[in-house]
Amino acid sequence: MEPTIFETHRPAEEIIDHSLADTKLSCFWIEDVAESAARYPALTGDQTVDDAVVGAGFAGLWTAIKLKTEHPERRVVVLEAKRVGWAASGRNGGFCEASITHGEPNAESRWPDETGTLARLGYENLDAIEAFVREHDLDVEFERTGELSVANEPYQVEWLGDGDDPTVETLDAEGVRGRINSPTFLGGEFAPRESANVHPAKLALELGRHATEIGVEIFEDSRVTNLSGDAREPILLETTGGRVVAERVALCTNVFPSLLKRYRFHTVPVYDYVLVTEPLTDEQMASIGWAGREGLADLANQFHYSRLTRDNRILWGGYDAVYHAGGRIKRAYEDRTESFRKLASHFFTTFPQLTGVKFSHRWGGVIDTSTRFCAFFGEAHGGRVQYVSGFTGLGVGATHFAADVMVDRLEGRITERTELQMVRDVPLPFPPEPLASIGINLTRWSLDQADHNQGKRNPLLKTLDALGLGFDS
Repeated sequence: MEPTIFETHRPAEEIIDHSLADTKLSCFWIEDVAESAARYPALTGDQTVDDAVVGAGFAGLWTAIKLKTEHPERRVVVLEAKRVGWAASGRNGGFCEASITHGEPNAESRWPDETGTLARLGYENLDAIEAFVREHDLDVEFERTGELSVANEPYQVEWLGDGDDPTVETLDAEGVRGRINSPTFLGGEFAPRESANVHPAKLALELGRHATEIGVEIFEDSRVTNLSGDAREPILLETTGGRVVAERVALCTNVFPSLLKRYRFHTVPVYDYVLVTEPLTDEQMASIGWAGREGLADLANQFHYSRLTRDNRILWGGYDAVYHAGGRIKRAYEDRTESFRKLASHFFTTFPQLTGVKFSHRWGGVIDTSTRFCAFFGEAHGGRVQYVSGFTGLGVGATHFAADVMVDRLEGRITERTELQMVRDVPLPFPPEPLASIGINLTRWSLDQADHNQGKRNPLLKTLDALGLGFDS
């Protein structure tokens, strides 16, 4: 058998070159469903509807399904600028997490009086997603495998075991390597209830299929260009193919500029990058273990996330969170050689026994980052228009909770969800340019410095912490 690159002692740069040589710039998930994906018509002419949802990602589709399920007699439409699930919903890592606040520490620092409630609601939310998938037989490769958080530095080991959840198992180096074998893992925590793996593009498509089966109308290639109205009159949505008059509107536009000007500076677009390997052989799988198929993340500020696909590829992403001056969103930003090479280098540092494995796919995606790290809610026109954004990379599960909140608010219901301070608070906006670029890039540099200095946060990070401002990948 031909020796691996590792066995021939080739230089690191040559290992990276070899691994990326035949990589396609293409999202593995979206490519995987390309031939089976349903297409929906574009909107033409003027339409009058009861409820309009803007955006056919997870948040929009969950919202449309819940609105139609509650009121089967009402006309519910979804307006999508391109295709169902083409953006963040179809190209993320596929981690469906229980946390609706981007982790318990974020909740503790912002809403300490609600921490227990938010944790409970998060678990109930993930349970509800799993139940919906099972009840409606959605083909989304849902695996409730839990999450393994690992320490790669000695100072991170000291953070382990601080939580109150009795289901979380604290692991030493031997214990964590018994689950996933890496020489860099010094300890970890396994949270069996915390996360599930899912095929994100399939989830978007299956939600679209279910929505249409219960009577929701989906229009693709129908970008909404303007919203107008007031508290007493129906809302007018102008699209590239016609106009829609709606009694109520849910805006689920993620990272793209809000149709409500008051929220234009509440998110910034941050690019995240992902690699996926070719399918591993049985021998390669045996070398890393991973029999539990857990979701994997490390404890650094600039963290990696990783998981197995159904055919035993390894998805490896994160670390870099790149903001481009001016907050621009461009397809060209999805291909960043520096980020892919850095990811490949970190991959082989983590799994040297896989040296010689090649990456089949590489892609980038844009994240709707908010200053509080998690989703926030807005409204306009007397509550006729509801808005959610700012998921900051943890939206697969949180979008379902967000849909529940928006439907409650559209219905005028006061519920445990709507009364949460987390729901009622609106985060501070980002500053305009050039201050946004200066601040974000200084924060990125500071986070990197903290990761290489025993986790110690410099005065900038401490100030941002005190102000409740953040920046995350």
